[in-house]
Amino acid sequence: MKLNKTIIGLLLICLAFVSCKQPQARMPVSRSSGTFMKESIVRNKKLIAGEEGKIDSIIKSNPNIKYFASNKGYWYHYEVKNDKDTLRPKKGDIAFFDYEVQDLKGNVIYSEIQTKPQVYKVDKQNIMMGLRHGIKLMHKNEKVVFLFPSHMAYGYHGDNKNIGTNEPLLCIVTLNDFKPENTSTPTNILKNE
Repeated sequence: MKLNKTIIGLLLICLAFVSCKQPQARMPVSRSSGTFMKESIVRNKKLIAGEEGKIDSIIKSNPNIKYFASNKGYWYHYEVKNDKDTLRPKKGDIAFFDYEVQDLKGNVIYSEIQTKPQVYKVDKQNIMMGLRHGIKLMHKNEKVVFLFPSHMAYGYHGDNKNIGTNEPLLCIVTLNDFKPENTSTPTNILKNE
């Protein structure tokens, strides 16, 4: 009987000791060494360099046209410049514009008729990143040609229609007008879409 109590006591002590140990974290089934990310960075740098090379050759093939490099990573030139106005669209303004989308070879992807007149609430609606920044550089009644690398256009995804994966674009944009946010109501915006 004394032996049973001793055995039970030892078992309880062992059980208490085992249950007090902290569980050890399991190692993941697979470990990443970071090589995928490094390879992805190298691949993207090559892609951007190739696209910028194509854009650079377009710029060099037209020496009579003065292109400007934006601080966002795209290039543009004015077909129609408005030096009289000083105001530009800012966040919340309603911009009315037309645009055409081409590939870098000049093939039309979306014509102005297909894109119809656009009504855009500046920085408060989702549009192509390059257009979002480009429209804010324009004055009323200006027509600007933008050369967007794919990361400023539709990126690795494309638009699921006519614009493919990692496709740099040429966009011709005419800013017809813009109004401060407080003068346009949501119903006015919907009528123009």
